[in-house]
Amino acid sequence: MNEPGQSDQRHWVLSLLEQYETRLVRYAARIMGDEDSARDVVQHVFLRLCERGPEETEGRVAQWLFTVCRNRAIDVLRKRKRTTQFEEGAVECQAGREAGPAHVAERHDLYLQLNRLVAALPTAQREAVDLWAEGFSYREISDITGEGEGKLRVLVHRALKRLRNDPVTQRMLGGVGGSDMGRAASLEGRVRS
Repeated sequence: MNEPGQSDQRHWVLSLLEQYETRLVRYAARIMGDEDSARDVVQHVFLRLCERGPEETEGRVAQWLFTVCRNRAIDVLRKRKRTTQFEEGAVECQAGREAGPAHVAERHDLYLQLNRLVAALPTAQREAVDLWAEGFSYREISDITGEGEGKLRVLVHRALKRLRNDPVTQRMLGGVGGSDMGRAASLEGRVRS
């Protein structure tokens, strides 16, 4: 039989799994270089969460999940002694409401090119931009990475400027540019599948 509170704990973990699993897998895949390893990392994150209670992560559950995910991914990479790799196979194109197969194929190619551009960013810029695109504030990114907020702002600014000025990004966004682009527009389709 279940002890009192176990049902609440299970419901809490399942709701967080539903809410964060996709984002964590995507984040871990960017660090790990492959989706299978990322799923293993995320499984570890949720096992660790099961050992905790809601009161231990209250008010900062997203930061806790992403911090544990990041640390676990880095630990796994250290054990493997290999550098982060980007695999095109982990990128999925969202067809959504696209006009036709040719348009979908073109958008997919642009997404792959944009992912290559992001993968080519220096590691610190890439990680900061990934978390920023996930909707984290600079303070939350600082909590996750251990970097200062000012440094993170500079990293994101430089990364976005580099991406914004690239012809692939300009084609993808239909020539829209400038500082008024939002998070979703600036990295449309790259981190949000």
